[in-house]
Amino acid sequence: MKKFNQYTLQKWMGNARLICKQFIVPFTIFQAIRTILLPTTFDVLLLTLFIGIGLAIYYDWI
Repeated sequence: MKKFNQYTLQKWMGNARLICKQFIVPFTIFQAIRTILLPTTFDVLLLTLFIGIGLAIYYDWI
């Protein structure tokens, strides 16, 4: 059985955070425009999720 390396997961999480940090603003802007034009419950929930992820990345909660 392969031994678990704690540093491998942390590097992967760091890379995922950088990718998410790069794409969250354009996704949030697109979703906001879509929510303004055709508001549905799913669009509002998705916009809320994107704003929450954006704030979490900005304030280093993640």
